[in-house]
Amino acid sequence: MKKLFILCLTVLTVFSCSDDSDDLIAVCDSTTNISSNTITSNSAVITWNAVDASVEYTIEYGISGFALGSGTTISESDTDAELTNLMANTTYDVYIQTSCGPNNLSLYSNVYSFTTSVPNVAAEFKTNLSELNLFSGNLNELIITSKAFEYDLNTRLFSDYAHKQRLIALPEGTSMAYDGDGLPIFPDNTVIAKTFYFNIDDRDLSLGKTIIETRVLIKLNGLWETGDYKWNSEQTDAVLDLEGSTLPVTWIDIEGNSNSSTFQIPSNTDCFTCHSNNGNIIPIGPKLRSMNFEINGVNQLEQFIANQTLTGLSNSASVRSLANWQDTSLPLETRVRAYMDINCAHCHIPGGSCADQSTLNLALETPLEESNIPEQSVLIDYRVSFYLDGISMPYIGTTMRHVEGLDLIQEYMNTF
Repeated sequence: MKKLFILCLTVLTVFSCSDDSDDLIAVCDSTTNISSNTITSNSAVITWNAVDASVEYTIEYGISGFALGSGTTISESDTDAELTNLMANTTYDVYIQTSCGPNNLSLYSNVYSFTTSVPNVAAEFKTNLSELNLFSGNLNELIITSKAFEYDLNTRLFSDYAHKQRLIALPEGTSMAYDGDGLPIFPDNTVIAKTFYFNIDDRDLSLGKTIIETRVLIKLNGLWETGDYKWNSEQTDAVLDLEGSTLPVTWIDIEGNSNSSTFQIPSNTDCFTCHSNNGNIIPIGPKLRSMNFEINGVNQLEQFIANQTLTGLSNSASVRSLANWQDTSLPLETRVRAYMDINCAHCHIPGGSCADQSTLNLALETPLEESNIPEQSVLIDYRVSFYLDGISMPYIGTTMRHVEGLDLIQEYMNTF
């Protein structure tokens, strides 16, 4: 009897299992072949292979390395999705889970990663500096976008001892064209920017800096236009300000001395005063002769030629080099003429804003006997020896004497 009972139980079990097999749910497969055919600076369209009997796909994405469950999720019934509001030049991870019906979810797919593109520099004056895409990452770190490049000058314009970062952004596929040792020919939609800042303490850069303004030149339809962006107190962005203002600043110099200045942020009219020649706005700093020197052992113009950001020039030897006015191994006149070329000549040349009031022609290429420097030496000495708004020189752009520059000029004027 016992054996008969066990036999019956076994038969029932077999038939019971056979009936259950009709209700088994097929495994929901994970998606495969995830890819992206459109990636911009702030969005991406991803696609994947369809899964049979799938009802819906859940896409979860976030900055590379995010934990599943903490990302942004969207649902799609098709096999593509657009991911939006992404950050530029940032790597993202994507996971997809398939839903094949109620309570039937696949495992998450293998991770798919992509990197958003670097946005193009905006060749227009927008409300905020951040909208121009000149920098990447946190704006106040002043990390120049890969769509632009930094440049420097062998002799620099004095601006109340402010430090400056200079950059040029050329439209994709274009270059500066050689046109002698002065300004190169810039293509339309070129953006030139110069950011002014003071280190808290020049002896310890880890203490940070105070960024004051970013001056911008944009070439549109063959003509240059100016704009100035004033940084906010939080140092998170800068706003287009064409009216000008003053800002008190303090800093400790490399010698440990405490300094202060009422820094002048120029109005658009002030910008025109210095940047105009015969009524047209032109850049002042990036002349080839001013950039023809070595930085970290590499000639700057040679670097531009190698990068194809400067064309029409085979080597830097064809361009004269503006001297470093601080190089005491050079002749006094060479140093003074270099200083005047960058600090004074934009106004004191034919067509400059001072051409009608002064006979001085302080451009480097002007021979001394045609410059009127010897004839005006006493007046030059006087006008740079003190600071008085509207009287002293430079006429605008500074609020204090440049002590080191004054010493240089006075030493030279005393030779006449």
